Amino acid sequence: MTRNTSFSFRLYVAGNTHNSAQAIANLAALCRTHLPGRHKIDVIDVFRNPKRALADGVFMTPTLVKLAPLPVQKIVGTLSQTETVLQVLGLEAAIA
Repeated sequence: MTRNTSFSFRLYVAGNTHNSAQAIANLAALCRTHLPGRHKIDVIDVFRNPKRALADGVFMTPTLVKLAPLPVQKIVGTLSQTETVLQVLGLEAAIA
């Protein structure tokens, strides 16, 4: 993975709940800080699009899915522990 690698994320949330808002804010901050100009974030509200969440195997929110680069990886929660999120999603090498 190089410093030019582009990242694609899909964040599943449940409406305007506190946890959903926190996950959106934390992901945006993480990307601004560690992946500036190298990321795309799609936010999917499971209340508005439940079939999409079920088809993608998402049963809890908030759930973050890293779609690209491969491998696809998932993490559940508000994404408040940045170092853990970076490690679980394999992003450490991208920011080193």
